[in-house]
Amino acid sequence: MNTQDSADRVEEAERTLEELRTALEKVGIKLPSLGLDPISLACEAPIPLVELGRCSVQTAVRLAAALR
Repeated sequence: MNTQDSADRVEEAERTLEELRTALEKVGIKLPSLGLDPISLACEAPIPLVELGRCSVQTAVRLAAALR
């Protein structure tokens, strides 16, 4: 994999992360730790992972309701 492919993967992950953040905000959910996992970005050919992180029980309840 070349560096452009790697950069494209990271850019796609960043766009997807922002889409997820926006969608969650539209239903009143904010995940404070939402971000890209830095370890998954550290290798030569990154495979970005979205880190959903931790949230309060109230946020988890709202998230579960939104997914139903």
